[in-house]
Amino acid sequence: MLTPVVDEDGAPFWEYAARGELRVQACSACGKLRFPPRPCCPHCHSFDSEWRRMSGRGRIWSYVVPHPPLLPDYAAQAPYNAVVVELAEAPRIRLVGNVVAAPDAPLDSVDPARLRIGAGVKVAFTEIDGVTVPRWLLERG
Repeated sequence: MLTPVVDEDGAPFWEYAARGELRVQACSACGKLRFPPRPCCPHCHSFDSEWRRMSGRGRIWSYVVPHPPLLPDYAAQAPYNAVVVELAEAPRIRLVGNVVAAPDAPLDSVDPARLRIGAGVKVAFTEIDGVTVPRWLLERG
């Protein structure tokens, strides 16, 4: 499996994820949220930032169901989903991940026919190769 590369700007995101918290970087000067994390606010150019806790709820903004040929580590799990989730309290903030049946479930644990643009999801966290990553659970059965 591919694991995220943790850089200096994004390290707090992964530290909070390891605690089971979904947080997004915000500018301390103008208050605007930004993702991916970066040192300078694209709105007011301040270098001051903080990490705001999000509800962990969102909706599927887009998704794809990859089929082989794929990277070897993923081929055995196909077909699985890759989703773009729009956060409930920050619609311009979108995170990429997978909808799964349970936090530690395999990538192919949700039938792709159950996915819909706009479907409500909530975050769940699981550890993969020493990094805690966000995954998504459908809000309704």
